[in-house]
Amino acid sequence: MSLISPACRDALQQWLDSLGALAGRSKNTQNAYRGDVVEFLSFMTLHHAERHGLKALERITVSDMRAWMADQRGADVSARSLARKLSAVKSFYRWLAEREGFEPTAVLSTRAPKFTKKLPRPLAEDAARAMIDTVELQSTSDWVAARDVAVVTLLYGCGLRISEALSLTGTDAPLPATLRIVGKGDKERVVPVLPAAREAVDRYLKLCPHPQTQDKALFRGVRGGALNPRAIQGVMAKARMQLGLPSTATPHAMRHSFATHLLTAGGDLRAIQELLGHASLSTTQTYTAVDTARLMEVYNRAHPKA
Repeated sequence: MSLISPACRDALQQWLDSLGALAGRSKNTQNAYRGDVVEFLSFMTLHHAERHGLKALERITVSDMRAWMADQRGADVSARSLARKLSAVKSFYRWLAEREGFEPTAVLSTRAPKFTKKLPRPLAEDAARAMIDTVELQSTSDWVAARDVAVVTLLYGCGLRISEALSLTGTDAPLPATLRIVGKGDKERVVPVLPAAREAVDRYLKLCPHPQTQDKALFRGVRGGALNPRAIQGVMAKARMQLGLPSTATPHAMRHSFATHLLTAGGDLRAIQELLGHASLSTTQTYTAVDTARLMEVYNRAHPKA
């Protein structure tokens, strides 16, 4: 942050603290926002050839904003990423303007670039089952194979994020009929645990050579420490190559598959929102677009008049 004045640095930290305390934003989100705003403020320092204090920030113009946007696009920042960065900058400015009492119109009126939202890329039901079966074949160690199957089964069977599955501890074993999960933004939800998931975790626990304690991670790495998500990403990468699946067949795709398959089977959108822990229903509604896209694909391929 050497290009940023101490006053701006302090204001930025206070804003991030307020996001954590009042808005419940996670540390990862706060760090992402910090990086975006620091990058913006650093650009303004170089753009004006002087380090910006709080008063200088009040004088940023529409022309300055256009210069920053052009610089970002010139650096091959995608429209989606630029929209996210602009959102962070606007959020900071909205807070700063209210605190310092100035008019932030130049920043807040800047339009985000248009981009097409990416739809989730779930696996087909048979591909999801094949993924779990194939993951088991990637290790010569029985307990590691059982561990990998247990994690991937939880992702698909409970709709967990990889970080949520790996945050489980010894206190969660043996798995109950429902799990209380703390997700993004410390949002808490309760998810049912399928018998298949409980059985997979039980099998892993019986084979795991590392003793389970309440305060340690449920899923362990080979040396006994907490399992790194890259291990699951790696084993799924090997499995998808064997199955001929696309690069989108990642741990998060199992969560997408969980939601899409529930919706296809007639699941209620509000219930799926609760199971996934989405703060907004609009986020969950992207799965209806996936389902519609799949129906149209079938229609165009099969209907005689298509």
